[in-house]
Amino acid sequence: MLSFIDVSFAYAPGAALALDEVSLTLEPGQVLVVVGANGSGKSTLARLCDGLLTPSSGGVLVDGLDTSAESSVWDVRVKVGMVFQDPDDQIVGTTVDEDCAFGPENLGLPSPEIVARVAAALGTAGLTGLERREPHLLSEGQKQRLAIAGALAMEPWYLVFDEPTAMLDPAGRRSAMSVIARLAHERGHGVLLVSHDAADVAAADRALALSAGRIVFDGRPQDLLSDAELLATCGLDTGSMGELGDALRALGLPVPVTALEAESVVDSLWR
Repeated sequence: MLSFIDVSFAYAPGAALALDEVSLTLEPGQVLVVVGANGSGKSTLARLCDGLLTPSSGGVLVDGLDTSAESSVWDVRVKVGMVFQDPDDQIVGTTVDEDCAFGPENLGLPSPEIVARVAAALGTAGLTGLERREPHLLSEGQKQRLAIAGALAMEPWYLVFDEPTAMLDPAGRRSAMSVIARLAHERGHGVLLVSHDAADVAAADRALALSAGRIVFDGRPQDLLSDAELLATCGLDTGSMGELGDALRALGLPVPVTALEAESVVDSLWR
């Protein structure tokens, strides 16, 4: 379990708190989406998960390992994989398979295990057949899946995604979110997903909202999406599909508030 226990964080002594007494848990097999307006503390929270940042007070534990302890920092980073918004920030190899192998090679693993891990990770991310492709020739969606594969090759228990769909078109977003859902629900990873997209909230198992560094909501995604005032506080806009859903529900049609894409609206009407 990945746990935050009364965590506060400031970027400098005496500075305003970016996070203020935050407590949460992330369990294996769960997708937890974290939302909030700009400056609410979302990215700070993500970087605290694997020790890129350490708490000013309180503690972050990964399966009992304290991220602040120098003796456990590498074990923590094996257990927690990070995927950032811009995949180009994480791609270092000249080919897809070389990039995916970078992490396991730095662990000093034997070559057969590295080959097996790379094949498995690329398969999970839907990149089989592109092993010798140069990363700069990939689409943005494929690059994001390569970043995911690189994290998976480290075989982490937990995966932290910091706005991974922000730079993707709708098809790329759906592809990336499909991979993320499989990682949690089929492979049992705990997934923490920082997002600005209401559709990502709809696809999660649990939603957590931050405002000025404090948790203002922790519960079911449908409850967050039903609260217009809280959505505004979080800077979330359900967009044209949300407006369409509102109109259809007003007509008595069974469209759930979590139907925020054209496909999910159509599916709800044809059930």
